Amino acid sequence: MAVRGAKDLFGEELRLHQHIVATARRVLEGAGALELLTPIFEETQVFERGVGASTDIVRKEMFTFQDRGGRSLTLRPEGTAAMVRAYLEHGMKVWPQPVRLWMAGPMFRAERPQKGRYRQFHQVNYEALGSENPLLDAEAIALLYRSLRELGLKRLSLKLSSVGDPEDRARYNAYLRATLSPHREAFSEDSQERLEVNPLRILDSKSEKDQALLKELGVRPMLDFLGEAARAHLRAVERHLERLSIPYELEPSLVRGLDYYVRTAFEVHHPEIGAQSALGGGGRYDGLSELLGGPRVPGVGFAFGVERVALALEAEGFALPEAGGPDLYLVPLAEEAVAEAFYLAEALRPRLRVEYALGPKRPGKGVEEALKRGASFVGLLGEEELRAGEVTLKRLATGEQVRLSRAKALGFLLSALGRESVKL
Repeated sequence: MAVRGAKDLFGEELRLHQHIVATARRVLEGAGALELLTPIFEETQVFERGVGASTDIVRKEMFTFQDRGGRSLTLRPEGTAAMVRAYLEHGMKVWPQPVRLWMAGPMFRAERPQKGRYRQFHQVNYEALGSENPLLDAEAIALLYRSLRELGLKRLSLKLSSVGDPEDRARYNAYLRATLSPHREAFSEDSQERLEVNPLRILDSKSEKDQALLKELGVRPMLDFLGEAARAHLRAVERHLERLSIPYELEPSLVRGLDYYVRTAFEVHHPEIGAQSALGGGGRYDGLSELLGGPRVPGVGFAFGVERVALALEAEGFALPEAGGPDLYLVPLAEEAVAEAFYLAEALRPRLRVEYALGPKRPGKGVEEALKRGASFVGLLGEEELRAGEVTLKRLATGEQVRLSRAKALGFLLSALGRESVKL
């Protein structure tokens, strides 16, 4: 059996995943994003420094192991830190800025498996590095929103906020400590730890008890503590979204779960995928490159979960067109025709999708198998066809059939399938 929290992908589920990624590829590469594939494992410090030692990801959810040289390696739990590491390592800072990158692939977190959340899951990541301009924030939001809209999703809600600059967060964390410390014992064990290390993370708690207590205490939102620079940045992002007619709601309680975020934070939600309704989100992370030992490189980006988006599509009744079968299914009618069916299939395959039976069949049985496979044509190779160097081709939709030389089979099929007009 597959490891708990991981699953095999095939058939319609795999096709849907591929469709989601292909749609994102079209949108993101249309905006000039370069595809990047990072290794699925990195040195552990990439995530400890980049994601933050106080986060649940680093403290509880990473798959970390030692290689034979004693180095600590971790299966990537998210994409941004790895992509920024690649930007720094490959000297992309000297490229024309900003550099737009995108990636799709598996991520790994030791979370409790549940619907739409697995220990191996798949994400699409987008990062724009090299500029503090709020236009890039709005562009990232627009690209996430458009990727999901072009998939056909309609019931989306975009939530926008800001986590401020580092000095804003320091003020807010001081306020949270002062406000929450008298009630420390009422919070979950995780939130009690966060109160010491990073109180802002308490607002992101998944505990219903914690959330109820925060509401009861009337905790003020981060937006109340924004400095003028962060506030002006947020207003600029709002203006750009309004000009693009992208609907959003300002969500004062929104915080992102990773330590590298500054200023803009955003999420896109869908109502049909449960209490944890976020399909994806992101924000700005101007200090991340310095945490990884590089020069300061401002950046903004997002990620969305492919499995989460697939659930939302299914909830809205989306279905891919049925996968087509082969153009031609070749049926040998005699033992000596089996190898000839293979040779003819190989001759036609550069231009057509062709399958063949591995043993002789009666004509009726061969037609039945071709229908089950969804073939457009069945090709019969009997003793007479072998002697004459011919093949009998039958269109399964109409029953019409023709016998012609094997040399003319390709041209006939291309013409009949509407791919080329061929003079026979």
